[in-house]
Amino acid sequence: MKSDKIKRGLERMPHRALLYATGVSKPDMAKPFIAVASSATDIIPGHIGMKRLERFVERGICAGGGVPFFFGVPGICDGIAMGHTGMKCSLPSRELIADIVEMVTMAHCFDGLVCLTNCDKITPGMLMAVARLNIPSIIVTAGPMLSGRYKGKRLSLVADTFEAIGKFKKGQISQEDLQELEIRACPGMGSCQGLYTANTMSCLTEGMGLSLPGCATSLAISADKDRIAYASGERIVNLVRRNVSPSTIMTKATFENAIRIDMALGGSTNTVLHLVAIAKEAGIDLPLSLFDKISKTTPHISSILPSGKYYMEDLDAAGGIPAVMKRLGSLLHDRMTLSGKSINQIARESKIFDEDVIRPVKNPYHKEGGIAVLKGNIAPNGAVVKQIAISSKMLKFKGKAVVFDAEERAMKAILDGDIKRGSVVVIRYEGPKGSPGMREMLSPTSAIVGMGLAEDVALITDGRFSGGTQGPCIGHISPEAAAGGPIAVLKDGDEIIIDIPNRKLDAKLTQFEIRSRLSHWKPPEQKVKNGYLARYAKLATSADKGAILEDE
Repeated sequence: MKSDKIKRGLERMPHRALLYATGVSKPDMAKPFIAVASSATDIIPGHIGMKRLERFVERGICAGGGVPFFFGVPGICDGIAMGHTGMKCSLPSRELIADIVEMVTMAHCFDGLVCLTNCDKITPGMLMAVARLNIPSIIVTAGPMLSGRYKGKRLSLVADTFEAIGKFKKGQISQEDLQELEIRACPGMGSCQGLYTANTMSCLTEGMGLSLPGCATSLAISADKDRIAYASGERIVNLVRRNVSPSTIMTKATFENAIRIDMALGGSTNTVLHLVAIAKEAGIDLPLSLFDKISKTTPHISSILPSGKYYMEDLDAAGGIPAVMKRLGSLLHDRMTLSGKSINQIARESKIFDEDVIRPVKNPYHKEGGIAVLKGNIAPNGAVVKQIAISSKMLKFKGKAVVFDAEERAMKAILDGDIKRGSVVVIRYEGPKGSPGMREMLSPTSAIVGMGLAEDVALITDGRFSGGTQGPCIGHISPEAAAGGPIAVLKDGDEIIIDIPNRKLDAKLTQFEIRSRLSHWKPPEQKVKNGYLARYAKLATSADKGAILEDE
């Protein structure tokens, strides 16, 4: 066992003394040592129930014949960090999480690893570490939140808080309603109720075979989740004894399955960033063109919030990810999963309990998948849009640019009523380097929806969007403005042409005009002068590379 490096031999007497100080017994020294990276915290609703799950993981590891060792991993709540400088910290925390899990696990020579996670950047950060370490590992995601309730209507975070701000500004809801929505939209523990980034990543993790069947959609409050946590603890010991490493699971075909499931569900655009970054750690190249290729051949079969009508609790009741696999059938590669079952076996054993929540591939909500990749003279290396969240009227759109160099300025203009119909809001210098940290634009996109402009105004940015974003909002523009991408030289009044069916994003400018403007462009002064974000800004790549860190 890998842990023999710290517990066998005369020269390891001091190491054993320290281990005995933790309460380890002599018989324990012969057992596999299992690390449990837990992101339990009091500030993230999706993580506040993890102390309970830790008990079940621990019991499972002990029942399997292993010795559990818990250590903490930090987490950031994207919703709480949204719309202010806190959002600069969210994506960069993914790299910190990957590094922390890697360092603690490697330093102590653990035989296996359980990652207890749930929310937006924590899950991909842990998956990056799993790919790097390549020791037997399993992921336990803590589960979705129940919908809220008010006046007989089900509620979700994005539609009933972020978008409610714009509705209140327009006088569509009362002060009393606003206050009730605020306290009722999120009724308790769990990741937000739709296919926002957290739940999308949980679904893709299960789809890749890195968590047990049913894990992604079983609710945070459910006993099902407890049982899955226990079974995952047992399973990791079995994986260690059989030396099943993540590299046997994380193949190119596995990532293609994850993309296929993402497109079928209509998940968050952030998954493009994360899958590219995770695949990089596994030594696999995932070009943006692959996402678009798979999207064009994958029907969108599940209408889940924010772009649909159903909630994660509905997806779970309908059969969860195994049922989605059953629907997709031969569109998925038959790969082995950490559960010991193949994709085909999981699909065969699953049941579909609702024909509308998970539709047949011949009767989809949309013929193509959730995400489209656009290119053009604004985004030579690509941009990403959630095409299923856009009305047919806005799939092709021309408008005049209204340019902002920061999210806050754009948000003020939207709420002040300064953005007119037919405009394309351009928010730049919000990419990985420029922000730094590639902030999400959920506040301005929700304000556009709430102000009733979703079919009259588009938004493009080198930043990114929350999984909760709706409407013609195009992000991940690469290269970003801070790296000298063409978005840096757009001006107020430039005509912007969006053509999603033909995958085009252009400014009505000649290449000569763009080159001429760029020849006079100078990189802006870095916004953050010291600390981790300053170091991050120096090493961060544009979104088409997953916003990973690379030495120049």
